[in-house]
Amino acid sequence: MDTLTTMRDFIRWGASRFNAAGLVFGHGTDNALDESAALVMHELHLDPELPEDYLDSVLTAAEREQVIKLIETRIETRKPAAYLTHEAWFAGLSFYVDERVLVPRSPIAELIADRFIPWVVPQQVGAVLDLCTGSGCIGIACAYAFPEARVDAVDISTDALAVAQRNVERHGLEQRVRLLQSDLFDGLKGEHYDVIVANPPYVSDEEIQALPQEFRHEPALGLAAGADGMDVVARILRDAADHLSAFGILIVEVGYSQSALVARYSDVPFLWLEFEHGGEGVFLLERHQLVECRQAFESPVEARTASGAPKGVN
Repeated sequence: MDTLTTMRDFIRWGASRFNAAGLVFGHGTDNALDESAALVMHELHLDPELPEDYLDSVLTAAEREQVIKLIETRIETRKPAAYLTHEAWFAGLSFYVDERVLVPRSPIAELIADRFIPWVVPQQVGAVLDLCTGSGCIGIACAYAFPEARVDAVDISTDALAVAQRNVERHGLEQRVRLLQSDLFDGLKGEHYDVIVANPPYVSDEEIQALPQEFRHEPALGLAAGADGMDVVARILRDAADHLSAFGILIVEVGYSQSALVARYSDVPFLWLEFEHGGEGVFLLERHQLVECRQAFESPVEARTASGAPKGVN
């Protein structure tokens, strides 16, 4: 261990240890090297975008001890790095996180950075809803993107809302972002929005059982969504039109459960969005499309299957 002296040394060493231990990534990083770098930089209280020349800086004895301890903790606990550092980045913003919420990692961040252009005129967006807000990252990022809009951020979990409140205060947005406890739209009677964004639970029962240990540290309430993973999304599709303005849009992430959604609603014209920086399984529907497909959304899955529509798949 005495041969490890610089930041570069410890990032490389950490990555090697992670690979040897068979760790799984996917909570803000997708490989051992980036995960190791995130932990080393955090422990040294340095900006993740630090110029590369600084990687050759020599660590003090105390710093080496702390970095080694953090890297070993990641291996021993199998907790995602964000739960060890209590920090995650989303849409270029820093958020506090712990095991009460999912670690932010949605490709929706790219859409927010683009202010949902071309599907909306940003200056005409007066109200945004973040469903299943978790840490509050989507709603808070939307507040930055649309400084003149009111933002509601909703979650069924009081634990998640406590974390979201901490992040709202962290960003000084108490007057801009309203946090509400609600089971989806149940507590939003009479409310309408120009944009509804949701990153809901969408993991099937079978997939829940097969999740790697890192993902089991996340709250099951934020992941599990029935036999085909579409139980929550189905409710959003059924009720969203009633809470959208005339030219409003709905954006929902379903990730790798995209095929299950298409199987449930084979005739719905989902627009599957593409991302420059990676990501998939995010669809967009306009209000008029939701209205036109209302019957499909209100019909039980069993009835549509019996009439010839394909049944949900895992």
